[in-house]
Amino acid sequence: MIIQHQGQSYCFFRITDSQSDRRYKLQLSKELQRFGALFNYASIGIIVTNQDGEIMLINDFALQQFDYRREELTGKPIEQLIPQRLQQKHIGHRERYNAAPQSRPMGIGLDLFAVRRDGSEFPVEISLSHYSNEEGHFVIAYISNITARKKAEDKIERLNNELEGMVEERTLQLRKALADLEASKEELTQALSREKELGDLRSRFVSMASHEFRTPLSTILSSAFLVKHYAADGEQPVRDKHIQRIVNSVSFLTDTLNDFLSVGKIEEGKLQPRYTTFDIEDYFNTIVQEMQELIKENQIIRYQHTGATEAWLDPSLLRHISMNLLGNAIKFSHPGGTIEMFTAVEDKQFILTIKDNGIGMSQEDQQHLYERFYRGTNVSNIQGTGLGLHIVQKYSELLNGAISCASELGVGTIFTITFPADPLNVRSP
Repeated sequence: MIIQHQGQSYCFFRITDSQSDRRYKLQLSKELQRFGALFNYASIGIIVTNQDGEIMLINDFALQQFDYRREELTGKPIEQLIPQRLQQKHIGHRERYNAAPQSRPMGIGLDLFAVRRDGSEFPVEISLSHYSNEEGHFVIAYISNITARKKAEDKIERLNNELEGMVEERTLQLRKALADLEASKEELTQALSREKELGDLRSRFVSMASHEFRTPLSTILSSAFLVKHYAADGEQPVRDKHIQRIVNSVSFLTDTLNDFLSVGKIEEGKLQPRYTTFDIEDYFNTIVQEMQELIKENQIIRYQHTGATEAWLDPSLLRHISMNLLGNAIKFSHPGGTIEMFTAVEDKQFILTIKDNGIGMSQEDQQHLYERFYRGTNVSNIQGTGLGLHIVQKYSELLNGAISCASELGVGTIFTITFPADPLNVRSP
């Protein structure tokens, strides 16, 4: 090469070692072959893009993944391999990565998808790296098709869900079994308790019967024996007296046995209310007439009703309640006393009140008023089983009633029971 400078001509010669140059070219060729082998025969898709996102290089494995020919992708934007719905978002991701490139997995915690030439999508996992040279900045993407792994993961997840479902189902079954066992245990405990109570009831019955039955049975026996000795016409009043003693004793025995039968049915849960509509005044006037046979000398039962004339209750249970309370009022009141019974229908409630001016009860006795076999300390000389008020309370509960008592020694007693009188207010038994 000849160069002119300040009127002088200069000639330059380049002297090279041709053998060294050949070795350099041979080494470069081998390195290129190694790179080509690494790039083209890698079992993972590799794509190289420039900073504008244009595909510069793509290996054979990636071409197979996306079903393209090399010339169809070279120079094209990388977004061509991304589902259309995600392309615009990917441009922003790409620009941010180019602004601060670093080697890292792409989309950690996200599900990434690529698209083939036919438009079908498949899940991928992508790692990114970068390099720069005199030609510019480049990004290398390593792409793995994880369809098989996703299927395996989905299968594992499905199996896990099924297993969790089975575990949850078994847990629920176990809990139900435990609950049933606990319920059975509770039922057994209650059954044993009821059996114990019934056994106690039988024992108390035998004990009470041996005491309470002795007097009326002796009265019946002695009166029956004496009746036959008063055969003359003029002795009829004496005969009537003994016959009445027999009748009264039989009535007491019948009432006592009925009390025990009622308690037994209550304890066994065999009583169920049978509601019906009935005329209140006719119903209670009939009860007052029946109780006339039991009143003492010169005793009076006064009855008064206010409000609607019909009620919705169980007439049979209400009869037991009314007659029991009236019987107590008669029994614990003095001859010549007045017993008052009031009924009323107010605000869809039926109210029954029975008042006497009898011997009354102490505050201490009122605390045990509804206990079985309990009798007040001031009634030891009056016949009774101590079951009547217990039965009244239980029958009232069966009819959803609320019972209250006000009493004072030597003054008298007032019992008040309030029932729902409207069918809509009555809970199903």
